[in-house]
Amino acid sequence: MAVLEARDITKTYQEGVQETTVLRGVSMDLHAGEVVTLEGPSGSGKTTLLQILGCILSPSGGDLRIQQKPVEGRSSHLAAVRRRNIGFVFQQFNLFPSLNALENVQYALNLKGLKGPAAKQEARALLDAVGLLDRAGYLPRDLSGGQKQRVAIARALACKPAVLLADEPTANLDSAVGAQILELFRDLAKRENRALLVVTHDPKVRSIADRVLQIHDGRLRP
Repeated sequence: MAVLEARDITKTYQEGVQETTVLRGVSMDLHAGEVVTLEGPSGSGKTTLLQILGCILSPSGGDLRIQQKPVEGRSSHLAAVRRRNIGFVFQQFNLFPSLNALENVQYALNLKGLKGPAAKQEARALLDAVGLLDRAGYLPRDLSGGQKQRVAIARALACKPAVLLADEPTANLDSAVGAQILELFRDLAKRENRALLVVTHDPKVRSIADRVLQIHDGRLRP
């Protein structure tokens, strides 16, 4: 079942009289339990597409549906859809330096409406799912790059989003740790039936992919 459907997505930016078209009619689906990689050179439109699919940006044209429901362009609607349905994993981890691993995950749960003891219990379960419960009390500065990324993945899983989006998740990791993170991603997508889209320059990410998409000049290639 397609949990995310994009049809004829376009994005154009205007600066004064100058228009720049970044996406030119992109259509794609993501299915539950499927791992898809999106590859393309710098300036190809992959980051803009990721932000539109993740309900950070609204498209200039086209239609986006998540969980069979249309996504509107209003910022308040985008934020609500994002909180309910999307989990993000970033290249730079984006952890709060003053919060320990458990508190970083709890914070994401709080934003999605789960608070108090229930949030703490769920945060512990999420850290356990990514193999990092024994580091729950550690601050980010005391964690390795791979451990930080595991915390980021646990945070992205807060409240069980239908879609996981990862932006260059192995870029700051050495090859051995990167391989472990990729296997964790694939295991979580399959075990928890999540749709996973990974934007990457790293060809090794293909090892976990069910499909590989290429984007060039704002268009997907077969």
